[in-house]
Amino acid sequence: MRKILTSIILLIFTTCAASATEPADTAKTPQPSEAYLGFMEQADKAIAENKWADAELALKEALRLEPFNPMNAILHSNLGMVQHYNGLDSLALDNLSTAHRLAPNSVTVLLNRGEILTSLHRIPEAIEDYAMAMSLDTTQIEPLFYHAMLCFNSDSIDKAKADMDQLQSRFPDNELTSLALGTFNAFTGKFKEAIPYLNKVIASTPTAGDYCTRAMCYLMTEQLAEASEDLARGIELDPTDGELYFYRAILNKMRYRPEDAHADALKAVQFGVASDRIKALGL
Repeated sequence: MRKILTSIILLIFTTCAASATEPADTAKTPQPSEAYLGFMEQADKAIAENKWADAELALKEALRLEPFNPMNAILHSNLGMVQHYNGLDSLALDNLSTAHRLAPNSVTVLLNRGEILTSLHRIPEAIEDYAMAMSLDTTQIEPLFYHAMLCFNSDSIDKAKADMDQLQSRFPDNELTSLALGTFNAFTGKFKEAIPYLNKVIASTPTAGDYCTRAMCYLMTEQLAEASEDLARGIELDPTDGELYFYRAILNKMRYRPEDAHADALKAVQFGVASDRIKALGL
């Protein structure tokens, strides 16, 4: 699944203190200090430059400075994502959970926490977050897309199919819909049907994974030249993706090139493909 998170996350969350018919009394709302805003600006700059440690430090300083500021839901969410980008997923989850407590109706927080839970392989909890986000805002495609993909990967095929139908009916022209339907068809054996959807995705913003999925479909429909081209493009984008070498090993075996197939099989294992899958190919 591709990440669609922005560097700085803007949260929209409701407050329960004021009535819907009464204007907010800004005079009673403490304004953030210049120092607090300065740390936020430093974090923003660091995030833009992918300096995750610097961003984390600035966000923590802002939280330390004003621990009860109403804007801290934003800071905890941003801090969690910065830690996620820096490989600190357990700390990230703590901060996203804090952000959720402060802003329980924020779809953005739920999407971000769902991503971290997925990274931690806590899939049932991630599915719950995406389901909650879906119920809070039916106009956004992201919760529906991620819910569909996780249900599919968890073998909840009926739920995934229901989500796919919703994607197709409500967001027919969205790239995420094409990605979901292409992936779903490819991995349920509908290889020919998957290719047009994957074509749309690859024409827009292709990833190594997209090329790999379409290459698999080409292999299964015996379009070997097309598969070869996709695998080459995928490896160019990510030379450490073991799946690409796995499928190129299959391609080389189909082309009666056993030495090349064996070399690709070794690379596939080197980059994380289980050796049992290689043995199943007879390599």
